[in-house]
Amino acid sequence: MPGRERVMRMSVEQPLWRALAAYRVLTMLYAIGLFATAYDRFARPWLALAYYGVLSVWTLAALPKVSNAASCTRRFLAADLTIALVGILLTPVADAHERVADGGPTLPSIWTAGSVLAFAVKGGWRWAGFASTAVAAANLIERGSPARDTVHNVILVWVASIAIGYVVEVARASERTLARALEIEAATRERERLARDIHDSVLQVLAMVQRRGAVLGGEAAELGRLAGEQEVALRTLVSGGLVPLSRAPQDTAEGTVVEAAEPDDSAGPVDLRALLAPYAGARVSLAEPGAPVPLPPAAARELAAAVGAALDNVRRHAGEDARAWILVEDEPGEIVVTVRDDGPGIPEGRLAQAEGEGRLGVALSIRGRLRDLGGSAELISVPGQGTEVELKVPKDAAQAWGKAEKR
Repeated sequence: MPGRERVMRMSVEQPLWRALAAYRVLTMLYAIGLFATAYDRFARPWLALAYYGVLSVWTLAALPKVSNAASCTRRFLAADLTIALVGILLTPVADAHERVADGGPTLPSIWTAGSVLAFAVKGGWRWAGFASTAVAAANLIERGSPARDTVHNVILVWVASIAIGYVVEVARASERTLARALEIEAATRERERLARDIHDSVLQVLAMVQRRGAVLGGEAAELGRLAGEQEVALRTLVSGGLVPLSRAPQDTAEGTVVEAAEPDDSAGPVDLRALLAPYAGARVSLAEPGAPVPLPPAAARELAAAVGAALDNVRRHAGEDARAWILVEDEPGEIVVTVRDDGPGIPEGRLAQAEGEGRLGVALSIRGRLRDLGGSAELISVPGQGTEVELKVPKDAAQAWGKAEKR
């Protein structure tokens, strides 16, 4: 297994499958036992014997099918439920009318509940509701009238199966949350290890080059300045809490697979922070959330390009010595990136004049990109107090734009 990929498996529902398999075998034996004790009271015992033969072979042969979610297919569930329903509907034909009228057990008896529970464990409470409704209808047809004991049994199966299906859905959601937490924890530990290694080697060398360059002067001073900028950028990158993205947890037959791997555009969203980190430097500070800021790859690149265009304007119009700050905010419904500088600001009317002269840096590189994303770009500038560019991208619009770009 590659060194950069960690895989761990877990499953909170696997015990449910094992319990279901045991339940099906035990209830099959129970149904056959009931028939054996009342054999002489059946109107057509040979028909019941044929059904129990099919039921026994099916239950034992289907044990691998109820061992995990992957093996328990929709086709199997449909066939399993059909065998249960046929057994219920055959009961008035095989058994004596008096026993049916007195509320005697159906041919599959409580084995039927195992079929319904398979729906619940596989598909949740909605699937359980569908299967239990079909069983309820078959029971009412078999009895001929909604007797009290029949209604009681129908409601019991209904409530129990839907409750179990709901519990399974909650367990799966909790499992995915735990898998994601473990994934982030593993990625964070790896980042901290890399940060320590970088700090002990590369950062110290860059700091030494900066100090020596300042002492020597001349061209060495320029080299030292560049080394200082790279040190700041690298220190921001390793200490900014960047978490490598990974593929989403996958459900398999053995449980949930958690993979921590290198980012992949085709695998899903990318972390906006990773695209903005290279902009940080000696005169550009980056403030970001501690958690990933996911966006579709194309939308993230466009937003990062708009930030780059804003920083280009800072260098071009505010001068090389101007400082800039990038603030990333992950709001519930939108992502906001603010670029602020301490330059001289933009005189009133200057943007409109530049656009009229054909210089469309702000109009196209910034506002045009945000407009395509379904967002907005607001520029606030006061002469002598710097400029602030606020970029807003609604998450829903970014998702829709990302899907359209894929097509």
